[in-house]
Amino acid sequence: MADLLRPSECGLYCEAGDFYIDPWKPVDRAVITHAHSDHASPGSARYLCSEQCVPLARLRLGEEAAIDALPYGQTIRVNEVDLTLYPAGHVLGSAQVCVEHGGERWVVSGDYKLAPDPTCQPFELVTCDVFISEATFGLPIYHWPRPQAVFEEIHQWWRDNQREGRTSVLYAYTLGKCQRILAGLDQSAGPIFVHGSMLRYIEAYRSCGVELPEVRHAVAEEVRKLKGQAIVILPPATTNDLYLRKLGPVSQAAVSGWMRVRGRRRWRSLDRGFILSDHADWDHLHQAIRQTGAARVGITHGYVSAMARYLSEQGMETFIVPTRYTGEAETEQPEGVPEA
Repeated sequence: MADLLRPSECGLYCEAGDFYIDPWKPVDRAVITHAHSDHASPGSARYLCSEQCVPLARLRLGEEAAIDALPYGQTIRVNEVDLTLYPAGHVLGSAQVCVEHGGERWVVSGDYKLAPDPTCQPFELVTCDVFISEATFGLPIYHWPRPQAVFEEIHQWWRDNQREGRTSVLYAYTLGKCQRILAGLDQSAGPIFVHGSMLRYIEAYRSCGVELPEVRHAVAEEVRKLKGQAIVILPPATTNDLYLRKLGPVSQAAVSGWMRVRGRRRWRSLDRGFILSDHADWDHLHQAIRQTGAARVGITHGYVSAMARYLSEQGMETFIVPTRYTGEAETEQPEGVPEA
């Protein structure tokens, strides 16, 4: 029997259902796991995603995009297959795609994490015959500390900067990481500013019932009035030296799983690096894979060769799924820079 899902020039294709999962080229029918730009590409005739993903997907794909919503856990028939979405715990609205046909169950995890996150529904384990897992941080060096410990470090850094009269500049991804950080910040510690491109995603989260603190648009003149007190959250690719100079003395830090490797922090000339990722670490990747009970495991985007080799050495049948996904990329292009 042919594989239920197979790679194609547009992405992962289900012939029995005649749809693609996270296609990177326009197709007739796309099922998207979440609203990050490497998984939700514009131009397809029709999209299907989780209910909570819809407002975020519209921001990525445009108001004119034809988007159908499917509640988590509800099964629909798509041509010859049964399709169900389950929470992936990655960002708000992220989903695992479960496809069943001919007595086989395949699960495409998309991006996922097992760590607690108040801004999205937690990962839900789905047993299956074939599990397709990401490997963004699929090396043994990647182990995440407790999120609460990371937030304690961030608050201590913020307080230290306030005592020294420095504005705290924190680099984080616009969708997912920004909101997760906001949910963990103590608003009483000081004013919170964010890049303008983050504001609409913050509002989309709030529209889905996620509680987030008050934020202000990071216009340089407004931040400068509160220099030495504020924390400013910017996308990683924001490199506007003129803007930063207008803030006065600053301390720069980044929040990312890549901060596990100290060289990444030095390369970006950061003062601090905080280890917090919206992807599973090495231990959680293997925990999820084992608990699905899958007889076969597909590995995609990230350290695919190392991950597949390790699983094969453990006696598991593995295969590599080609992709153009970037996972948690080291940069994210912001939609414009903060107003100077």
